[in-house]
Amino acid sequence: MLTKPTVSQTRLPAAWGDTALTVVMPTYNEADSLPAAVEALMALAGELPGLSLLVVDDASPDGTGELAERLAARHNRDADRIRMRVLHRTEKDGLGRAYAAGMRRAVEHGARYVLQMDADGSHPAAKIPELLGVALATGAGVVVGSRYVPGGSLSDAWGAHRRLLSRWANAYASAVLGTRVRDITGGFNLWSADALRAIDLASVDSAGYSFQVEMKYAALRRGFGVMEVPIHFEDRTAGESKMSFAVQLESMAMPWRLRAAAARGMR
Repeated sequence: MLTKPTVSQTRLPAAWGDTALTVVMPTYNEADSLPAAVEALMALAGELPGLSLLVVDDASPDGTGELAERLAARHNRDADRIRMRVLHRTEKDGLGRAYAAGMRRAVEHGARYVLQMDADGSHPAAKIPELLGVALATGAGVVVGSRYVPGGSLSDAWGAHRRLLSRWANAYASAVLGTRVRDITGGFNLWSADALRAIDLASVDSAGYSFQVEMKYAALRRGFGVMEVPIHFEDRTAGESKMSFAVQLESMAMPWRLRAAAARGMR
């Protein structure tokens, strides 16, 4: 079910709202869900004048890339600055690589913070000011929109098996890597540009969802603080999940690969 864009309940100081923040949103066949996701972000422009959106489309056959261009033209036409850009990639190459490409582009264009956000309606745009406020107040390199800290929650549409699998995946990755991040697999994350430069996105190996784990672990290894803010994670509003069996296998193997690399002093 589609919902109307909501306005944040967290009011930031005006100077904080001007912070250059780019939301990176990868897409592949998200034509049905993208307009609502874009509207939810653009509704924050009054409170966050420094916010912009970068859609990274992997040559979606359903026309998502072309739709994104039309949405960008509409939202940039009446704005006093560029609010939305589209980065077109030539093939479907994995969520992690799409994020890495978008994050590199955002930092090159002067973003002080970069936010990962899905296009499927599962991540609450209204929480973005709070994530930014926590980052600015604490100096954390990463702020995680967390499903698994007190106050966090999951959609009622998630069945018991899916809930159990998600909790197990988080516990598994954190146990293997020895971290205390409650939602290490989560994909709603705010990064400082300093953390992204230190990690060196070109060196990140994950193609799929294990990107979330690899990135957080890399930030921790480099001494950056990780904070977690509770969110409600909604089920996708349209389209289909991109979680294939191959992606699941990569996610299971990646924590052990990261642990082995750390033991060799590589990351």
